[in-house]
Amino acid sequence: MNHELIDAEKAKVSIMDRGYVFGDGVYEVIRFYNGVLFKLEEHLERFKRSVHGIEIDYEFDMDLLKSEMDYLIKKSGYKSGYIYAQMTRGVGKRDHVYIDKELSEPQYIVYVVKEEERPLEIMEKGIRVLLTEDIRWLRCDIKSLNLLGSVIAKNDAVKRGAKEAVLHRNGYITEGSATNVFVVKEGVLYTHPANNLILNGITRLTIIDIAKELGISVVETPFIVEFFKTADEAFTSASVSEISPIKEYVEIVNNAEIIRKIGKGERGEVTRVIQEKFGEKIG
Repeated sequence: MNHELIDAEKAKVSIMDRGYVFGDGVYEVIRFYNGVLFKLEEHLERFKRSVHGIEIDYEFDMDLLKSEMDYLIKKSGYKSGYIYAQMTRGVGKRDHVYIDKELSEPQYIVYVVKEEERPLEIMEKGIRVLLTEDIRWLRCDIKSLNLLGSVIAKNDAVKRGAKEAVLHRNGYITEGSATNVFVVKEGVLYTHPANNLILNGITRLTIIDIAKELGISVVETPFIVEFFKTADEAFTSASVSEISPIKEYVEIVNNAEIIRKIGKGERGEVTRVIQEKFGEKIG
């Protein structure tokens, strides 16, 4: 916490911290396998973009952050898991305005979570998703602490027996509540372009690179909900859940739940080969 190693139970956060009062902060999640952080540079660069994207005045010492994260992993003794890093604007009087206000230094925390097993069963069997309206703010490219829209969507999905919520805005699929979304149609891979409506996931970028390596055409374009429903294959991607095939979706029509398959209702071949290549990259 603020570059000091302490027990989590002893960590103290002020009730006047802007992260607590306003959700005024950002975060990053970085997976590690066999003690090695996966795509660390890319994650830290995105963390930096998010921090500067909400105008937190913080000078990044990338070497220091890397060394602290490596130290935490070694100290934990965990073989695999993920690092959670968070930064808030700091502590000060409750006021929407932060410009020219007296604030403490930005508050930085980083901790390690054990996650020894890869989600291999889900990666093979697939998941159900809930199709629902995207009610989040319009700067989803910033990995903000303001996750209430995603939290509501995800919990609504779980209530309906789904693992994830796939969101749509003005009739176009954007992403999942905590994932990016891909569909496959006639051998071509489609995903929403990296603009302000989605978070440009590091796993997303890795998948695009993998597809190009495998000779799979990739089209980054907005696509309508009907295009998603009629896809041959679909999957979600994220650092912790990796690549999860979407076998079926549920949507609410006239207050009734309608459940339908995506393609054959099972993991598709394009999804499988991308998963395999992803597994090679993480070692």
